[in-house]
Amino acid sequence: MTETKSATASEQITSEVTSWPGVEAGPGRRGEFAFRVGRREIGHLHGDHAAHFVFAREVWDELFEQGRIVRHPVFPGREGPAARRIEDQEDVRDVIAMLRINYDRVTGR
Repeated sequence: MTETKSATASEQITSEVTSWPGVEAGPGRRGEFAFRVGRREIGHLHGDHAAHFVFAREVWDELFEQGRIVRHPVFPGREGPAARRIEDQEDVRDVIAMLRINYDRVTGR
């Protein structure tokens, strides 16, 4: 019997997000794996365990209130920078959804 390896969280997220027109993905300046549209980053991953984003203030407020994000560990007192743990499939889907929020903003959709 052959064992099939299921895709990791980062593989699933990368596969979906890079299917969107204009998205490129690759290593960032600080060891993260970044998603970009042109020169604009829409978010990045730290392995299979965390995603980081920057949102417009109103979007950040709403996502924070819903419990979908927490404050970014490097900018604990600021609204805008955000973090999301990735622990299960629901988190994978929500990280993709939040990357899509930034993608739609950057592309004017």
